[in-house]
Amino acid sequence: MKSAKRILIVDDEDANREILSSFLGNQGYQLELAGDGFEALAKLKLGIDLIYLDLMMPGMDGFEVARRVREDPDSCDIPIIMVTSMASKENRLRSVEAGVNDFISKPIDMIELQVRTKSLLKMKEAQDALKKHKSELEEQVQERTSALRQSLEAMASAQRKTQSAYLDTIRRLALAAEFKDEDTSSHIQRISGYCVLLAETLHLPPGEVETLRHASPMHDVGKIGIPDRILLKPDKLTAPEWEIMMQHAAIGARILGGSSSELLRTGEIIALSHHEKWDGSGYPKGLKREEIPLEGRICAVADVFDALTSRRPYKEAFSNEEALEILKEGSGRHFESRLVDLFVKNFDEVLAIQKKYREG
Repeated sequence: MKSAKRILIVDDEDANREILSSFLGNQGYQLELAGDGFEALAKLKLGIDLIYLDLMMPGMDGFEVARRVREDPDSCDIPIIMVTSMASKENRLRSVEAGVNDFISKPIDMIELQVRTKSLLKMKEAQDALKKHKSELEEQVQERTSALRQSLEAMASAQRKTQSAYLDTIRRLALAAEFKDEDTSSHIQRISGYCVLLAETLHLPPGEVETLRHASPMHDVGKIGIPDRILLKPDKLTAPEWEIMMQHAAIGARILGGSSSELLRTGEIIALSHHEKWDGSGYPKGLKREEIPLEGRICAVADVFDALTSRRPYKEAFSNEEALEILKEGSGRHFESRLVDLFVKNFDEVLAIQKKYREG
């Protein structure tokens, strides 16, 4: 059972405190009373959910109390309702600048008091839940990023021994993310193959093609930082869940960022940009056209085609023909038209790659 919300009433007039406390107490709220600003600030440590604050008080007025509440990291999110009989435009403006959320004029309308109290307490509850979730997510990402960075340091040591051991470690890094959402090694091999095909048809230098071959499988490495309850959810994600899911692009870039390796730098670029769209409607930065790195544009075509033609817990696979039509429909909006044209023109080679790395 949830504990009652705690409201702090700050007013230098005993009668005013009594009116508010009598009404709010009957509503089931826990109440703390303060006769001046100094006493009010001292009571913030009690875990206050909402403050009713009188404007005109001796010693420290409501403006100053509000400013001090907002300056304290431990209390800055507490909603404040200013209670005053002097609700002039100037006072309202100064109150907003001090961090006040709402106003109630004296004499107090109890129905208005009840509505505003419930509204701001719901806002505070939502803020607290979001803050808790953000903290948990950051802690989870920090733990997993720390573990992954240790793995990358070990990989750098292996690189000094043999190039093949280095590339094998890169492949396993990509698999660590793919295994989380039930993808397989076949998926990242197909992505790599499609990217190489597009890079070669663009006549990129051989060194860049090889870098793309080994960097493209790391496009979704940021999924390591996404909670399993979202990543493995068999149903459509809610809007808040989708906001969290979209963070995998930035998380992947953070994981791969800061390396002196050209391969990992390219992986960082792909991780951050492969969900951008040609028309600027993608994420995380809303880049458009040539603002999107070429590596990300190439991987976007490869990743979407493979996702469409792969079965998932929440959908059946599209046929190759259906997936190709979807790519064509997205040409010039989701994808660069030049890349879609090359993908269509070389579709027989696409199918050969798909067959070579078929699931199972």
